[in-house]
Amino acid sequence: MTAPRSSDLAAELKAIVGNQYTLTDEDKTKPYSQGFRLGGGKAYAVVRPGSLVEIWRCLQACVKADVIVIMQAANTGLTGGSTPNGAGYDRPIVIISTMRIDDIQLIDQGKQIIGLAGSTLFGLEDTLKPYGREPHSVIGSSCIGASIVGGVCNNSGGALVQRGPAYTEMSLFAQVNGDGELQLVNNLGIELGSDPEDILTNLQNKTYQEKDIQFPEKRGSDNEYHERIRDVDAETPSRFNNDPRRLYEASGCAGKLAVFAVRIDTFPIPEKYQVFYIGTNDPAVMEQMRRDMLSTFKNLPVSGEYMHNSSYDISKKYGKDSYLVIDKLGTKYIPKMFALKRTVDRWAGKFKFMPTKFSDIMMQYMSQLFPNHLPKRMEDFREKYEHHWIVETSNDGVDEAQAYLDNFFKDNEGGYFACTKREADQAILHRFVTGGALSRYHVMNGKDLGSIMTIDVAFPRNERDWFEELPQDIEDKVAVKMYYGHFFCHVMHQNYIMKKGVDAKAVKKQILSSYDARGAEYPAEHNVGHEYVAKPALREFYQKTDPTNSFNSGIGGTSKLKNWQALSDEHTGCGCHK
Repeated sequence: MTAPRSSDLAAELKAIVGNQYTLTDEDKTKPYSQGFRLGGGKAYAVVRPGSLVEIWRCLQACVKADVIVIMQAANTGLTGGSTPNGAGYDRPIVIISTMRIDDIQLIDQGKQIIGLAGSTLFGLEDTLKPYGREPHSVIGSSCIGASIVGGVCNNSGGALVQRGPAYTEMSLFAQVNGDGELQLVNNLGIELGSDPEDILTNLQNKTYQEKDIQFPEKRGSDNEYHERIRDVDAETPSRFNNDPRRLYEASGCAGKLAVFAVRIDTFPIPEKYQVFYIGTNDPAVMEQMRRDMLSTFKNLPVSGEYMHNSSYDISKKYGKDSYLVIDKLGTKYIPKMFALKRTVDRWAGKFKFMPTKFSDIMMQYMSQLFPNHLPKRMEDFREKYEHHWIVETSNDGVDEAQAYLDNFFKDNEGGYFACTKREADQAILHRFVTGGALSRYHVMNGKDLGSIMTIDVAFPRNERDWFEELPQDIEDKVAVKMYYGHFFCHVMHQNYIMKKGVDAKAVKKQILSSYDARGAEYPAEHNVGHEYVAKPALREFYQKTDPTNSFNSGIGGTSKLKNWQALSDEHTGCGCHK
């Protein structure tokens, strides 16, 4: 369980990628073996290849040595799905970090792109801007440097109403077949040769010609989603990670394949754009607006981001440093900031007198030196309304939404204002730093609190009672609640901090059980990781995709053992499969 079949594996990996990019010291592997928010374990080695061919050669060495491979891009997942998870593995783990390979190639004047293994969303944004186009996702996870391939592998996103979750049927990947053989599969729709190393070299060097590019009848995005979300009376959610309709090769594979590249659609940047900031004290008012906009509007809104007052306040205080960094320096600086944080915490950890999460404590205190960063009209709405909804519209949808809101609030409780460009940027950014704010709150106040518990849930499209009211026996166990989400698609992020001594896992089980009875699905967009159990359709997809369980073993509560073996007698009682 501690040494690979080949005792020379570390030497082989160093020969492939170089000593500098082969990490075996635990102190240096930790940033890769620990999850962005949760989870972590030990890795035999971390390698950082500089080319697609180097990835292939590392995979060959790993398969030969019979180790588990975890393909990792930005490691920004919120459910621990791109790192080891505790003990209980029957083979050593090698993490292959792809972030040095970040090339993006344009097809058909940018209407489609090929993103190599470590390419990022904000890199794609910059690449597409001169062509008047934008990526599938334009903010959110992109703020922390999320990768294009990672988004596809996790069916991430879906906040943008007209586009749905990240999805493609065109990719280039390696898999281990049932006989334990490594195979390269080219379904990019580009003729690149037949030998694996030729295919990978020709793609990375872009030696293919325009005549080699095909346009097969395969999707580069979830181009049916806009119709699906309009069906507001359907008894199922609009999107969720266990949905078999969008599990296809790389899409939704959660690292059960080694994905070298994906080919995806891009979208025109709107000529006209307007954000409306809506407030109400009645959840039913928001639900009626949601149903009206989705079912009667000729032009679908772009997105609709929800925040409860609790999220507004916590994000304002504990997400302030992230807000200021993005606002003043741009999203490109965020990966550098996280790298700096890891370095500071690693060095601080060498001194016993230094607090854990020292970088968070330092940044929190520094952020409070700056004045209030939120605009007055938003702050006024915070005082008047419990529920906040940021609705983005574009082109002909701007006037349609304006007319609807003017008429709607003549007879209904609540109000709205049309944001200036600056207010729109502030509102959206305030919403998107919310995800990390609860963790910071816990760092600063954790000595008096229990553990964090998060839920990522998709309610049915016809659900009207969407706002959570916890039973009193659960309410009594919760110290802090944060509610926010993507309201048009009924995807809610419901985060909690338990009171001291409360079993968070038991409380989560109770809440999820109530969701089952309501036809909700979970997780909605962060993938199962090591926080949720993969339901039968997803589990079957994993087993079909990776028959020997060589990649990302244990994901979604599945077996960590080779060939998907069940828990054997020798593991009984060790606690590793709890």
